[in-house]
Amino acid sequence: MTSPFFQPSSNIIKPYTLMDLDDTLFQTQRKIDAWDLPTAEPKNLVCATVNKQGEPLSFMSQRQAAFFNWLLASTELIVVTARDRQEIKRVKLPFDSWQVLTHGAIILDKDDALQAQWQQRMHSKLAPLQDKLQQLSQLFANYSKNDSSHLVFTPHIDSFNDGTANEQLTIYLAIKHAQKNHQALVELAKKLPTLIRGFEEDFYVHVNANNLAILPHAVHKHHAVQFLLDHHLDIQRPSFGFGDSLADLPFLQLLDWYGMPNHGQLHDSFSSQ
Repeated sequence: MTSPFFQPSSNIIKPYTLMDLDDTLFQTQRKIDAWDLPTAEPKNLVCATVNKQGEPLSFMSQRQAAFFNWLLASTELIVVTARDRQEIKRVKLPFDSWQVLTHGAIILDKDDALQAQWQQRMHSKLAPLQDKLQQLSQLFANYSKNDSSHLVFTPHIDSFNDGTANEQLTIYLAIKHAQKNHQALVELAKKLPTLIRGFEEDFYVHVNANNLAILPHAVHKHHAVQFLLDHHLDIQRPSFGFGDSLADLPFLQLLDWYGMPNHGQLHDSFSSQ
């Protein structure tokens, strides 16, 4: 038996695009300047996100806006982001498919409803870690009160249902440096395993630019994307994705094809090899 040769078909099957957002699809003006992005002159910029006061914060270049528009028209675009349910509301772009939020702890369906099975799974993983997360929260809350630390500490909390009732659970802890001192965050990350007993058994640390995240091992974009692939996405449809961070690589490697922007942590890591 011989395989048939390819024949063009008008029956277009839309691929899935699984897309990280910040620094992959849009970025702040500071990073636009640092990366010297093309087609990012002020007259070409498209506002992509706003801050808590509703003021423009992140922007797409003309090329990025064209890329996003093509993806919306040609694929089913699935958001995969570290942003939580409040932060995603400040992204002023149209999304109409699944959304993987909060580093993978939250999955929203096409109607913006929480995925019940994933909710229960995450509840079972996060509930036993609440005491340790509270210990770490208290430690960093006290430490960040020291003016000389320049650390800005934020716990990320959401509501999870265990199948009977909702419960507020801390998901992960985020730390920024007020003066955007990346090296200070790198040094802090090295010290974290000594802070509480069994830290590395329960948590991992991710540092990218001015963001340090302390995450339970159960919280990862990779786990949430694997869940969608196994239970909700059509295996006959091709998939590809984009991300800028080393933390994106595990979920990208689940897909048929993947890529990255020509700037950022993932690009720099490959370029240095």
